[in-house]
Amino acid sequence: MTEPNRQPALFIPHGGGPCFFMDWTWGPPDTWHPTQRFLESLAASLSAPPKAILVISGHWEEPAFTASAAPTPELIFDYSGFPEHTYRLTWPAPGSPELAAQVASLLHKAGLPSALNPTRGFDHGVFVPLKVAFPQPSISVVTLSLASSLDPALHLQAGRALAPLRDQGVLIVGSGMTFHNLRGYFHPGTTARARAFDAWLTSAVESPAAQRDALLTHWEQAPFARYAHPREEHLIPLLVAAGAGSELPGRRVFNDEPMGAAISAYRFD
Repeated sequence: MTEPNRQPALFIPHGGGPCFFMDWTWGPPDTWHPTQRFLESLAASLSAPPKAILVISGHWEEPAFTASAAPTPELIFDYSGFPEHTYRLTWPAPGSPELAAQVASLLHKAGLPSALNPTRGFDHGVFVPLKVAFPQPSISVVTLSLASSLDPALHLQAGRALAPLRDQGVLIVGSGMTFHNLRGYFHPGTTARARAFDAWLTSAVESPAAQRDALLTHWEQAPFARYAHPREEHLIPLLVAAGAGSELPGRRVFNDEPMGAAISAYRFD
C-alpha cells in the first residue's frame, strides 16, 4: 500500500531566467506558456500537499552535497540582462534547518560527502519554478547542491539515500533542463537533434529501475548528448530524482519545444 502522504520525485524544467514573469522573452511572447501551465498544474497532481520540498538545482555546485540550512532564505538573482522588475520578485518561503540536517545525515550514512550551508538562499532554479507551482510560499523548502564532480552514479546514489524522505511527505524536485545548449536555441539544426536526445532520455527514464540507472549513468552515449548538454549541470538533477524513484518506471509528464529545442519533465512514483 502507498502511504497517503508519500510524495513523488520530480524532474522539472525551470525555463530561461525569470521567463514566467516577463511580458516578452526570446522569441514569441507565448514561448514559455506551456511550461508555465505545466508548473501551475503540479500541486493538483499530488495526492496530498507536501510537508516540505527538497530541490536539487542545476545552479548550485559544491565539492560535497550541501543542504541549505537558512531558516529564512533570501532570493539569489543569478541571471543577468533581464527587465528591472524581475530583480524585485519575491517568494518568501521558509527554510527548514531540521530537514537540511536530516538530508545531510542521510547522505552521510550512505557514505556520501555532505555538508550544511547556513546562509544559502534560493537561486533562480528554485524560486522561479516554485513561485509558479506554489505561489503561496507556505511550504518549507530546502535546496541541495550538486556535487561538483557531476558524476552520474554518485547522484543516483544520492537520490537513493534521500528516497525515505518521500514517505515523510517531502516532495523531491530536480530542477534543470533536458536541453541546455545556449548556442543551440533557434539554430536550424537543433530541433531534430534535441528530439533525438529527448526520445532517448524518455525511453531511459521509462525503463525498469535497474536498466534506467544503467542508461542514465552512461547518458553521454545517447544521440547528440553533448550537443544537448555541452556541460551537464542542468541534466544531473534528473539523476537525483531518478535515484529517489521506486522500482517502477518513471514517466514523462510534460514535453514542449520552446525556442526549437525539445524539453521534458518526468515523475517517479
